Amino acid sequence: MQIIISLIIFLSITALVYSRVGFANISNSYSLWFKEGYWVNYNVVEAIAWIAKAAVILPGLVWQKEIWQLHLVTLLTSALLIWVSERKLLPTMVAFNTLWIGLSTVVIVRNII
Repeated sequence: MQIIISLIIFLSITALVYSRVGFANISNSYSLWFKEGYWVNYNVVEAIAWIAKAAVILPGLVWQKEIWQLHLVTLLTSALLIWVSERKLLPTMVAFNTLWIGLSTVVIVRNII
């Protein structure tokens, strides 16, 4: 039942936000993944970082399992994102990835020591 309720809430919020932004704008945004020239160094690092963070978060949320070794990847990709983000040096992105470096470091040290 929790999955069904969560799915309904997720779809409702997403539909509301997408309709406010405009479904065409959302579609155009997603289509960038398939355009030539999109996959430059920053966007590749960003995609790997996103996948790594999802791989850390999802097992914890869904199965209450922590795969601490994945924090080695998120530590590296968070540092790389700050480094390669000269074009998108947004304070929220820098702060989030700095926070994630700290989080990953704590988890790694906790599991090694």
